Amino acid sequence: MNISIQIANRFREVILNGTWIANTNFKNQLAGLDWQMATKKVDSLNTIADLAQHIHYYISGVLNVFNGGTLDIKDQFSFDFPEITAQEQWNHFLNKFWNDAEIFALKVEKMSDEKLDSVFVDEKYGSYRRNIEAMIEHSYYHLGQIVLIKKMQLKD
Repeated sequence: MNISIQIANRFREVILNGTWIANTNFKNQLAGLDWQMATKKVDSLNTIADLAQHIHYYISGVLNVFNGGTLDIKDQFSFDFPEITAQEQWNHFLNKFWNDAEIFALKVEKMSDEKLDSVFVDEKYGSYRRNIEAMIEHSYYHLGQIVLIKKMQLKD
């Protein structure tokens, strides 16, 4: 199997459909979750909605580069989102998240080995492969937080 397809499938596992690493994924954890639980604050932790939007922020920003655009995302803005105050807003966000994640994976699938190993925007960011793998690892990190926050909420 082509390495780009393997990497794309690893990305899909954490966001859309996998259970191999964490026995869950973002879609499994967030689909069917109501906006009130997603935005409920637990102590000083980020909300589930904040964490999901944070991951989407990076997916969207890197996808912009994949589409020939510039890298416009900045860590300092990666938690700056409008407040979600209704189920319709939450559902709209989730649909965008799933759609952008699938487009991201499709773009990765089409990358040649040469593209994967080429410089991502600037040498300081490393290769495309490094950035895609970092996206996967970063997503698992926050997926774990979401699982724990849900358990804390259900305990109350």
